[in-house]
Amino acid sequence: MELADAVRARRMCRAFLPAPVDPDLVDGLIDLARRHPAAGNSAAASFLVLEGSGTADYWAVTLAPERRASFPWPGLLDAPVLVVVLVDPAAYVSRYAEPDKARTGLGASTADWPVPYWFVDGGMAAQNLLLAAVDAGLGACFFGLFDHEPAVLEAFGVPEGMRAVGTVAIGHPAADRPSRSAGRGRPPLDQVLHRGRW
Repeated sequence: MELADAVRARRMCRAFLPAPVDPDLVDGLIDLARRHPAAGNSAAASFLVLEGSGTADYWAVTLAPERRASFPWPGLLDAPVLVVVLVDPAAYVSRYAEPDKARTGLGASTADWPVPYWFVDGGMAAQNLLLAAVDAGLGACFFGLFDHEPAVLEAFGVPEGMRAVGTVAIGHPAADRPSRSAGRGRPPLDQVLHRGRW
């Protein structure tokens, strides 16, 4: 598939068939995801891949049984693979304390960063993963952890200091209904493209 086709075809898939995804294919998707741009080549993204009982454990932490009956996307819980995209903010501080980056003044603390690039770069890793899934003929959906982040990190033994950018559900797509937001469409190019000045 051409990149332009993958970009145009990408949609958030919220219903999956329970069929497993070949672990070698999942590894290939992660290999593509890890090739995202990273400030200073900090290489601080990691991927927690949950399959089998690991997905049930994830939902046990993030979606209480009493909420499942009213959950609008029950097919999301059938995704055979969940990938939590993680970043290490401290790795950026360490990298920018090195001699070739020290002049930036970003090597003392995460508070020195006006833009938290670990989240920017983690978002690019997630986008790579979404596009790689489309290219492989799979469905994928990115969603945030919000207030469940600490519980997920603890439940799966993620080292202290790591942050979760979000989770990507991956699997063979099932019949789905689009979210209400999908009907909004995208603004035309001439509304978002500003050449030379606004």
